[in-house]
Amino acid sequence: MNEADLALVQSLPALAFQAVLLFARLGAAVMLLPGLGEQEVPMTLRLGLGVALLALLFPLVGPGLPAAPDDPAEAARLLAVEVVVGLWIGGLARLAMTAFAMAGQAVSALIGLGGLLVVDPALGAQATALGRAFGLLAVVLVLSLGLHGIALSALVQSYAVLPAGDPFPAGPGAEALAQAGADSLSLALRLSAPFVIGAVVLNVALGLLARLAPQVQTFFVAVPGQILAGLALLGLLAPPMIASFAEALRASFLTLPGLR
Repeated sequence: MNEADLALVQSLPALAFQAVLLFARLGAAVMLLPGLGEQEVPMTLRLGLGVALLALLFPLVGPGLPAAPDDPAEAARLLAVEVVVGLWIGGLARLAMTAFAMAGQAVSALIGLGGLLVVDPALGAQATALGRAFGLLAVVLVLSLGLHGIALSALVQSYAVLPAGDPFPAGPGAEALAQAGADSLSLALRLSAPFVIGAVVLNVALGLLARLAPQVQTFFVAVPGQILAGLALLGLLAPPMIASFAEALRASFLTLPGLR
């Protein structure tokens, strides 16, 4: 065995630790990134994607990763921090995409379809059928518009903002998550605002009808009328809602750590 081979063999433990360190952040983020970390995607495919990203990025990021420490506790700390950073970045992107599903939940309740429930792994055990459809449409938008590439770019560039080995900034990280959640809820409310106005107008009209014509069975008019009017309004507003959400989602992804 010559000196080059001997040096390569001696460097294998350090390279293996750096690969595991890199995979800790990449794998944790891939589990949550929109379009890539969906619950419908088999776990083996997500794991394979993380391994593929590791093979692609290790030559670029590997030289900047810390060497394997002698203390096992320090090695565990480094791995834990990388997992937290990956979950943090993936969670920020996931919160931005959840706004459309939340808007669908609100629209369902406002147009009288709140009782139509289906299984939704993203929002919990059950969600409305319209909320589930909005969530799936958000995934389609992320993949078709290439927004998942922005999230992956942010993940790669995050090593310039949060180098491996540095402590995780818990305070600013928690504030960023809280702000992302607030922005997501605000976007969901803005998207569903026309349906709030429509529901108020419809209920006021039905109240006036009940006062002016008490003999009319208002309940039997209200339920199908609310659903039909809501679906008609949804068909009219769906294109601008999708366009507004796509623009807001792109803007949110561009503020991910590493891209600011």
